Amino acid sequence: MSLSQETLEAHLNDPAVLCCRRPAGTVLSAADFEDPTIFPDLVDSNLMTLKEGGLTIKQALGATLINDGEALTQLTPELLDGIAEEEPEADEPADESEDSESPCCCSAPDATPVISASDGYVHLHLDKAEGLDLSFPVGVVSGAPVPPAPAAPAAPSSDESADDVPSDRVLRTLVKKDYPVTKVVLGDATSYADGVLTVDTALVDAAKKADPLVKDVSMEVIDPADRHVYSNTIMDVIPIAAKAEGKLGEGVTNVLSGAVFVLTGMDEAGVQVHEFGSCEGYMDEKIRYGRPGCPDENDIMIRVDVKIEKGTGMERRGPFAAHSAVDVIVHACREAIKDLSGVKPIKEETFKDVRRAGKPRVVLVKEIMGQGAMHDNLLVPTEPCGVKGGQKNVDLGNVPVVLSPNEVLDGGIHALACIGPATKEITRHFFREPMVEALQTDEELDLTGVVFIGSPQVNDEKTFVSERLGALIEAMEVDGAIVTTEGFGNNHIDFSENIAAIGSRGVPVVGVTFAAYQGQLVVGNKYMDAMIELNKDPEGFENEILADNTTTPEDAARAILMLKTKMAGIPIEPPEHKWDEAVIEANKKLV
Repeated sequence: MSLSQETLEAHLNDPAVLCCRRPAGTVLSAADFEDPTIFPDLVDSNLMTLKEGGLTIKQALGATLINDGEALTQLTPELLDGIAEEEPEADEPADESEDSESPCCCSAPDATPVISASDGYVHLHLDKAEGLDLSFPVGVVSGAPVPPAPAAPAAPSSDESADDVPSDRVLRTLVKKDYPVTKVVLGDATSYADGVLTVDTALVDAAKKADPLVKDVSMEVIDPADRHVYSNTIMDVIPIAAKAEGKLGEGVTNVLSGAVFVLTGMDEAGVQVHEFGSCEGYMDEKIRYGRPGCPDENDIMIRVDVKIEKGTGMERRGPFAAHSAVDVIVHACREAIKDLSGVKPIKEETFKDVRRAGKPRVVLVKEIMGQGAMHDNLLVPTEPCGVKGGQKNVDLGNVPVVLSPNEVLDGGIHALACIGPATKEITRHFFREPMVEALQTDEELDLTGVVFIGSPQVNDEKTFVSERLGALIEAMEVDGAIVTTEGFGNNHIDFSENIAAIGSRGVPVVGVTFAAYQGQLVVGNKYMDAMIELNKDPEGFENEILADNTTTPEDAARAILMLKTKMAGIPIEPPEHKWDEAVIEANKKLV
């Protein structure tokens, strides 16, 4: 694969290797060199060897082949005529004779200096002087009087109104009030009092009627000390939260801390409801407790196991039926905690959507599953983390949809996708999304919003939604973007296109994904030069432990620092050829 002129300039100091067969007498140009970024793969495949004494592209450029050259031939001095001489090191004085007539040691007869004096100074640029720029007053060389420097703007007087200075603006405020759950019992009615959540067993029969595809439902309480229980694959983890005041994203939300619902399921034929990998097994072994999406170490789990119609597990309607069933039970718990005015919460968290005046505007883009089969999500349901009222991103065409940070953290996404469990962002993950929390509270940044974009199955649709994303980002006039994705493989195609749609519009962008060993990127582009690896598995695999390879607060901190680095124009070192956990550890220390 030959090089473009732009790519050539980025690889002048890399080894010179012919991309294709070239006849004797060929004057080498960008089109004759192989792309150095694929050298490691070629070497690993024994298709090419690189030896000492080879020329760089900079040395070989413009030289002439003495004999015919085969593809992947490393160029050495004896193969070329007219090799470019190495330039002297910058700290070595150039050879000058005492009688030299040159007025300047850096002047070059074929250079065209660019001189500007519009601001009272000469700005001189010489291409042949390795980009040397000089600035000095016009009068020094022209004899013209030097104009006085423009006066500095006057500092505002102490009596000026503070309203004249731009200030931060709070768009909306969300308060989450946490109430403890110390015990969960199954009883004759649903209620919450004195730390005890009682769930009506009659709700199981109501859940069976939620959808014709639901064939059976069971419910049990699993205490933290009794987790060595075999379970069908985990489809979701759902917080118990209800709007007490206002609508989603603002007002007050009551949250039960210490208990979560866990949805598991299979079909009538005994096939686990999953797509790429499943996590059926003992629940103390198949969940990475403490991840943002998972139960915490001391959480009580209310497991609702749903059996759906045979053969529907790989269709959108099958998983949706299971989620509709569990939501019947969860919603009854929501109703029981809507009014807790006489109960004192153990904790209150306040979240603010803020416009930070004068700070770099950034956007978070979250790529979610939307590939048609069982890949789906519900956007902005009526109740936090609920099902009713939510819009399916597949039905919306997977086009970008903007949510406020508070809407995300208030349960604005109910996750239906049953992808590989280790990389799956489940409903509770969005309720505690670490990337949103970190960006929202970073006082150096102005988080404009969170864009959710689906990953279509058809290539034409992938391109369409990515271009709509690029147009949206352009209209938002942001200074930087972070793009995240769950899963890997097919959706990495969308991931790369989304990053390119943003980067091609001049917006610095950072990508966040699981890749490691099993999920290695099979596509890429020049805008994917700043990437955050989410892998936590020692071998780099989708290990089928729920949420193991999902975003943590530490990952969010690395992504934000990398975005700030890129927005500041600081070069980011290229990655190792293969996944290396040591790079992640080093960056954690740097953060």
